[in-house]
Amino acid sequence: MDRRLFLSAIAGTSALPALSMPQFSSGAIRRLLDAADVARDRGVDLFAPDVPGWQGSPEEAARFAGDEDFWEPVQRAFDLDRTWINLNNGGCSPAPSHVMAQLERDLRFSNELPVIHMWQTLEPRIEIVRRELAREFGCDTEEMAITRNASEALETLIFGIDLKRGDEVVVSNQNYPRMLNAWKQRAQRDGIVLKEISFPVPSASPQEVVDRFAAAITPRTKVMEITHITNLTGQILPVKELVAMARAKGVKTFVDGAHAFAQFPFTRDELGCDFYGTSLHKWMLAPIGTGFLYVRKDQIPSIWPLMAGNPGQEADIRKYEEIGTHPAANHNAVSVSIAFHRGLGAARKAARLVYLRDRWAKRLLAEGNGRVKVLTPLDSKWGGGIGFFNVDGLDPVKLGGWLVGQHRVVQTPIVHPEFSGIRVTPNVYTTLDEVDRFSELVLTAIRKGIA
Repeated sequence: MDRRLFLSAIAGTSALPALSMPQFSSGAIRRLLDAADVARDRGVDLFAPDVPGWQGSPEEAARFAGDEDFWEPVQRAFDLDRTWINLNNGGCSPAPSHVMAQLERDLRFSNELPVIHMWQTLEPRIEIVRRELAREFGCDTEEMAITRNASEALETLIFGIDLKRGDEVVVSNQNYPRMLNAWKQRAQRDGIVLKEISFPVPSASPQEVVDRFAAAITPRTKVMEITHITNLTGQILPVKELVAMARAKGVKTFVDGAHAFAQFPFTRDELGCDFYGTSLHKWMLAPIGTGFLYVRKDQIPSIWPLMAGNPGQEADIRKYEEIGTHPAANHNAVSVSIAFHRGLGAARKAARLVYLRDRWAKRLLAEGNGRVKVLTPLDSKWGGGIGFFNVDGLDPVKLGGWLVGQHRVVQTPIVHPEFSGIRVTPNVYTTLDEVDRFSELVLTAIRKGIA
């Protein structure tokens, strides 16, 4: 078993100077290596990045989704308080222990002599992170900006595009609230017109969603902002079709991918988008305060940065990173998260998340006495690891409070003008026992009520 080959392949750093290489602790991937041994026993060689098993073909991924021998060492790669059951990884997920080890090590190294260690030694390594994120997303490195979260990425676009009074922007009432607030501020300051559309959940068909957006576009529409997957019910939108429809009408599309990137596999070209923003502290398992903004190269000059860039940066993607003094440790540790993500395999990871979702969702549907409704598409490519349900006769806010207050089960009650329920988002470290405990508690609430 050639571990040096494994490290080189997943980190993608074998041809780089030693100074620029991510620094892995001695135990950085021990748990992942344990999982690799299990995969080899199943006939999949995780050490051969040129074969399909490396990333995980859909067929092979399905075989691994419920293989606890593979996922148990992955679960041990995290330092967690297991007296809590955390089913709100869609808000913010813990990072693996070795990711945190690099973050802490670089913070201490920075603190020894910040102007040298942080600015001169560590900050240049952002170019490695840029390269590896661009490789994951399928774009040019000169189109990838490193941000602190999806909000910063999307608000760069929202406040950075030139619009004049009367120009229209089309959004959904299921867009993330912070993005809607940003557009409302532009409407107040600049006199643009914000138009919100609605679509049912779960949606009957992808075309229905496209038609709802298309009906709102007029000759005055300049921008359409959509979510790749909603943070509410986990409905995946047909991004490629939406982008193509808007482009044909001369409308730019901003894509909010906060919950999509690294939850399920896709590339830029599969979406066809010109703009994309995401957080990395959810499904990429990176440190809190990491994200990226993608802007297609020919569009960079047309989008202003949030903070003024340097002269000569007008067409440089790095102008979006001019935010003043900030830690290099956070974004550099993303390189370790990417290595962990690649070691798991994007398709295997996505299959596992759906497996965990189905384990609780289908059980509640089967045993909930007809009172459970799941608003996330099941057995469909339009749903992923996020699940959303409600129970007839149980207030979701009170049920959520009972779960966390009485039983230390963290989830996300959501009340939207058109629906309400509880969002459930396990992650790769979540055990089957934890999922089953959650299901049993909800079924108890259905049968006996909550005190």
